[in-house]
Amino acid sequence: MESGGKGCLYGWIFYTVCALSLFATEVTGQIRYSIPEEMSVGSIVGNIASDLGLETKRLISGKARVFTAESSEYIGLDKENGHLVIKNKIDREELCGEISACSVSFNIILDNPMELYRVTVDIQDINDNSPAFQNSKIVQEINELAVLGARFPLESAIDVDVGVNTLQKYILYPTDHFKLNVQTAEDGSKNVEMILHYQLDREKENNHNLILTAFDGGKPQRSATVQINIVVIDGNDNAPVFSQSSYKTSVVENAAKGTVITTVSATDADESSHTIQYYFEHVPSTITALFSMDAYSGDVKVIGDIDYEKHKQFKIKVKAKDHGDLTDLSDIIIDVIDANDNKPKITIMSFSSAVSEDAAPGTVIAMLNVQDLDSGDNSKISCSIDLNSPFKIVSSLTNHYNLVTDSELDREQIAEYNITITAVDGGNPPLSSKEILKLKISDVNDHPPQFEQESYNAFISENNPPSTTILSIKAEDVDRGSNAKISYFLVDGDLNGSPLTSYISINSETGLIYAEKSFDYEQIKSFKIKVKAQDGGSPPLSNNVTLNIFIQDQNDNTPQVLYPVQTGGSVVAEIVPRSADVGYLVTKVVAVDVDSGQNAWLSYKLQKATDRALFEVGLQNGEIRTVRQVTDKDTVKQKLTVVVEDNGQPSRSAVVTINVAVADNFPEMLSEFTDSTHDKEYNNDLTFYLILALAVVSLLFIVSIIAIISVKIYRWRQNKLFYKSGANLPVIPYYPPVYADGTLQQVYNYEMCGTTDSRMSDVKFVRPYSQNTLVSQSRLGTVQREKQEQENNDLTLEQKPPNPDWRFPPNQRPGPSGAGVRPDEAGAGPGVIAGTGPWPNPPTEAEQLQALMAAANASEATATLGPRYNLQYGQDYRQNVYIPGSTATLTPNPQQQVPQQALPPPQALPPAEAPKAAQTPASKKKPTKKDKK
Repeated sequence: MESGGKGCLYGWIFYTVCALSLFATEVTGQIRYSIPEEMSVGSIVGNIASDLGLETKRLISGKARVFTAESSEYIGLDKENGHLVIKNKIDREELCGEISACSVSFNIILDNPMELYRVTVDIQDINDNSPAFQNSKIVQEINELAVLGARFPLESAIDVDVGVNTLQKYILYPTDHFKLNVQTAEDGSKNVEMILHYQLDREKENNHNLILTAFDGGKPQRSATVQINIVVIDGNDNAPVFSQSSYKTSVVENAAKGTVITTVSATDADESSHTIQYYFEHVPSTITALFSMDAYSGDVKVIGDIDYEKHKQFKIKVKAKDHGDLTDLSDIIIDVIDANDNKPKITIMSFSSAVSEDAAPGTVIAMLNVQDLDSGDNSKISCSIDLNSPFKIVSSLTNHYNLVTDSELDREQIAEYNITITAVDGGNPPLSSKEILKLKISDVNDHPPQFEQESYNAFISENNPPSTTILSIKAEDVDRGSNAKISYFLVDGDLNGSPLTSYISINSETGLIYAEKSFDYEQIKSFKIKVKAQDGGSPPLSNNVTLNIFIQDQNDNTPQVLYPVQTGGSVVAEIVPRSADVGYLVTKVVAVDVDSGQNAWLSYKLQKATDRALFEVGLQNGEIRTVRQVTDKDTVKQKLTVVVEDNGQPSRSAVVTINVAVADNFPEMLSEFTDSTHDKEYNNDLTFYLILALAVVSLLFIVSIIAIISVKIYRWRQNKLFYKSGANLPVIPYYPPVYADGTLQQVYNYEMCGTTDSRMSDVKFVRPYSQNTLVSQSRLGTVQREKQEQENNDLTLEQKPPNPDWRFPPNQRPGPSGAGVRPDEAGAGPGVIAGTGPWPNPPTEAEQLQALMAAANASEATATLGPRYNLQYGQDYRQNVYIPGSTATLTPNPQQQVPQQALPPPQALPPAEAPKAAQTPASKKKPTKKDKK
């Protein structure tokens, strides 16, 4: 029956695969199988390749192998097919004993690249062991005086299976005098005893034969029987009693042989209590090999080598028996204390002898397995490496460690490392072991640019001009050459549906960030951009940083008045009855400001009012209320101007005009505002014309100023030209006018010599000259003739030489003193011709210009200053004119017999004043009263 059950179980092979997603840098994965015990060698546990998603060629190329810390291997790997197979037959009872959860764990290791898989195989118990009693027959002596309810412990059956396959129940037959009592202990074991429920009578029956059957819970069910022979004896009616129902003690592993662990004792109320003996009750051979009990003293001693790694606790049943075979049972629980007698064992499962310097932190360099057979603190292992090393030891699985990079490597600084791995347990004193690994670093472009800050915050005011510099960012690269040349770029992104590049730009070389357009705080308050710094390595390395740009509000929006609404055509007025009390609410000004913060805080002020003593405006709420009682003296039409001002810097304001009618009825208000509308239109027209007139007057004034300045500049340039050509200045003759009283009937020519720099003149001599060649001052040097009738009368008479004794009157005498009377003051008419000489009055600008032209061309000056009219009417007394600084001599032209008119008739020209005399040193004298007149 047992072999048939095993055959059925062996034919039924199953496994359950549980793929646990424990993916990490160190452990690729973990998988679990479940198989029954006692499978034959070569049986397939599972397809590890398909379960892990690997190909069989990967197992071959990666040199897949099974690694187990135990000395024996139960599971093997078939790399050709990717199967896990049974390598050694597994007996769960031998492997795990009484432990119900039994499993075998091992690792699958692959190289190139390095991978580690943890495999756990759960061993399922099968019902391959039947319950068994240690003895096939039990002889029990019971005194006939045993009271009802007396308990008699029986030998328990042993079933090494676990779970439902272990011992489940007992059956006793027959039950005439005894009944069976089964008790389940805390550890799951079952204690069986007989209870006397019918009084024994040795005289009637001295022997009772019973059969005890033990059953397990397996399928098929297994059982075992034992024959119990009850011998009824006479006499002893008190059974021994242990001092404790359970004894608990402990022993250190590797304790010396002969060490007394504990001592048990029992008492008997009978006089023969000294005959009590102690025995181990139904113990396995492993316990009898390690412990012994003195039958008379009750001492439990160590007789073997106790190993904590094999047995952590012992539970022993002891029996006390008197001479009448009355017994009592008790338990001894022995805890084994671990001693730190095992060093940690370091096993290198996989190791890369070289690693690139650009290896990211956490790159696996080696896989280690560290085992310590001790327990508790003695099995707590801490792995460490040398200080100041860019590596670290991290735990991946239980008792598994990975040597990984802890920081970035730099081959330029250190090209090779000797890594010493030290494993130390937690014992006292601690035990340790070491392993040395030699690692080489290969060089690459391994330093990406690093920004000075993790993030940047920039603030820019709204309404900024385009191309405004917002911020300058900088990154550094510790590499050299092209690997250290950094370029800056904006990471693509959108803002309000537009690309970021339409808002922000960056200088790829300097890292300066500019604003591409003007920002509006009311539309965008803040946004984020990412800037990438990339070096020139191959492949290039880069780094990103976040830039937070905050738009600062400016007071760029004026308050908007929502109420009252300002209309252009109609007049809207608020009516205040004359009976209104103090604090009467006339209206409320409602305004908003789209700015934020203090820029949107509004205040209301009364700027202008018809009667300021009547109304006031709330500073914060804009409510217009009466300050005093309205009286009949108050005008009907009240006009209020309210300023709404925000709190910005500088502040902005809006003005609203409110018409208030102080009236008790609507017709009164309507008539007042109708008249005011007409007056307003009239005043508006008047204001327009006043502004227009002011503009015209201003324009004329500006034109006049420009004209005056132009004339002044022109005269200044002419004077400058005159003084520069002083060496060629001609003598400009002056011809006295002909007076109406006939005192001077002919004109005399006065010749003068003067200096060019001091403008001082002296008279040399006087000669008569014809008045027909006089120059009109009003026409700037042109020749003027007398009227035709007067000329005919004068020319018929021959002019005679003047009297040498002739003299001018003092008021008419010409000379440098300038005392002569002007022609217009002497009563001369507009037709009288005045001289143009330098005395008594200086020449005009036109005359000076004419003199300069004459000096430039002496020959032309001779023809020009000669007689312009026919001198047949009188003798010509003109002499040669000497021009200082010039070799030219002005002489009359005898061929000019016919008068020539070079300019229009003098009648069409307006009279001109004679030029005023310029004061010279010779003319500086005190004027007389007559001269002043």
